[in-house]
Amino acid sequence: MSDFLGVSHSLTGRRWLGPSVEITRAAEQLAQDTALPPALCAVLARRGVTTPQVPGFLDPKLADLLPDPRTLRDMETAAARLLAAARARQRIAIFADYDVDGGSSAALLISWLRDMGLSPTLYVPDRIDEGYGPNDAAMATLATAHDLIICVDCGTLSHGPIAAAKGADVIVLDHHLGGETLPDCLAVVNPNRQDESGELAHLCAAAVVFLMLVETNRQMRADGATGPDLMALLDLVALATVADVAPLIGVNRALVRQGLKVMARRERAGLVALSDVSRMDTAPSPYHLGFLLGPRVNAGGRIGQADLGARLLATADPAEASALANRLDQLNTERRDIESAVRAAAMAQAEDRGLDAPLVWAAGEGWHPGVVGIVASRLKEATNRPAIVIGLDGDEGKGSGRSISGVDLGASIQKLAAEGLLIKGGGHRMAAGLTVARDQLEAAMERLSELLGKQGSGMGGPADLRLDALLMPGAATVELVQDIDKAGPYGAGAPGPRFAFPECEIRFAKQVGDSHLKITFGDGLGARLDAIAFGAFDTPLGPALQSHGGARFHLAGRLDINHWGGRQTVQLRLEDAAPA
Repeated sequence: MSDFLGVSHSLTGRRWLGPSVEITRAAEQLAQDTALPPALCAVLARRGVTTPQVPGFLDPKLADLLPDPRTLRDMETAAARLLAAARARQRIAIFADYDVDGGSSAALLISWLRDMGLSPTLYVPDRIDEGYGPNDAAMATLATAHDLIICVDCGTLSHGPIAAAKGADVIVLDHHLGGETLPDCLAVVNPNRQDESGELAHLCAAAVVFLMLVETNRQMRADGATGPDLMALLDLVALATVADVAPLIGVNRALVRQGLKVMARRERAGLVALSDVSRMDTAPSPYHLGFLLGPRVNAGGRIGQADLGARLLATADPAEASALANRLDQLNTERRDIESAVRAAAMAQAEDRGLDAPLVWAAGEGWHPGVVGIVASRLKEATNRPAIVIGLDGDEGKGSGRSISGVDLGASIQKLAAEGLLIKGGGHRMAAGLTVARDQLEAAMERLSELLGKQGSGMGGPADLRLDALLMPGAATVELVQDIDKAGPYGAGAPGPRFAFPECEIRFAKQVGDSHLKITFGDGLGARLDAIAFGAFDTPLGPALQSHGGARFHLAGRLDINHWGGRQTVQLRLEDAAPA
């Protein structure tokens, strides 16, 4: 693939790669067939959308994309048991993971059961004292006081703890990779069971819970009854899907699109309070879910009280929601401080070890287990390689990993555990957790690097910047950005489009804050566009563009609509530049 605009080494050291010849031709064909803007057609072509598929893709209907829940094994059994428990007013406990997906999954069930007149028990394990997933003591205690225990976003590998829940029925609603055997319980609904087809492997746990509620309502209708309103729950499904970095493809895309509309109605007390404390002043987008709301929901499980996020998402009381949101906002600030220290140490260690291997990893004494996953994400983003970050304590280390597109980290972690190099480990394609003996650490990471290398990790250069199309400043209108947004939402598995603006004049450049750069650029023909480059002065990008000396540059980034003073204007989020 040739260098796009001839850029082999940009100001930030990256090679620019444009669309393939095949995608370019497909985009041209779409533009001819549909009369849609060429920039939008470039995005659609990259997503593999053909002319007949365009209307349905730009306006996805959940009814058309939602799979039949009964295609998942154990689904009918799980739904029937939940319905029987609700009708008999039995005692129900929800055992949830401490992250956004677990909290959202729990809130979905609590909301549905509340509408049915029940108040279930919520149990979220402490990250440090109990670790991930069900444990023997908690499950045994819950079983003594409940008829039904529902494990959400966990439980697929919890054979012992589920066996400890004597006297209660247990249902598992999960999406983490399953092992060769399943725990002995009433139902395990999981698209990543080994005996599933894998067609729904991209669902997060909250989406699995939602599908079970769809099936439960269907069973109610078959009996002539009407179940709670499920469409009003899609804000929770959207939040979990984005925050858990599930790919925005297929039904996930429709779930998030519809969920954002529900969230914009501001009807869920917890999300209203969280949006306000996050100072959200525009309609919710995947960015808000992933970078403003998600981290705050997670903060309780990371460094505070594990159940705060789930309680916030489930509460119907605005006063309680406000108090919980403020507490989570405070914890999130504390989490950022802890994360910053661990990130600096982890990056330094990873750089010393070398960033060219298939795996980037770091381990440190006493690193807080609540932030190792976030730091792993930062290492992954900086190196374009799967990353593992481990906090060591005594004879063991507990860590978290994040992967890149096309590399299944969860399967490799599970293989490592089966080979005896890990005490335990599991996860899914893009994220995983592990516990390793200190004296096995080096051997385990070496073997994991080998397994990931066989999947192609380490082949892509961290310096590649992928671009969708060329665009001129005059073509970057509010209407175009709105059209491009119809091909969204964008996120994991569906990266937002990135455009190159060739041979631009820098008309204005100013440093903003400590490290950001604001510029206005044009094409020399009168059209101008504003741009913001976050962290530009942490790279050569800021100094070079600020002292441009009249030189022309190719610019690359993503388009946003800026809302200010009641007006809408287009702004480029500038990511890179190269001398023209």
